[in-house]
Amino acid sequence: QVSFVESGGGLVQPGGSLRLSCAASGSFNIYIMAWYRQAPGKQREVVATVTRSGGTSYVDSVKGRFAISRDNAKNTMYLQMNSLKPEDTAVYYCNYATRPSSWGQGTQVTVSS
Repeated sequence: QVSFVESGGGLVQPGGSLRLSCAASGSFNIYIMAWYRQAPGKQREVVATVTRSGGTSYVDSVKGRFAISRDNAKNTMYLQMNSLKPEDTAVYYCNYATRPSSWGQGTQVTVSS
């Protein structure tokens, strides 16, 4: 079973940027992948998805600010986050888009002045 390790989170001021990375322990290149986030007291939600060929989709709240990408050769996925807002504060996870497997520890993103 493939496992995922997220990194790149941190504390950033509103309007700032972060780039998250997701390293998979095995090949994921045939799967649609997703970034998820879970804010305190809220359910985990899908933020963005990317197909094998690079097609992308985003939740409305991050459209125009976030960009998801993948490098199948490196079994790695990214989330470039720009113009960050306090409401983006959450733990961010990566996983399969259609049938999530076991969850990694995630990476904390905190947007605050």
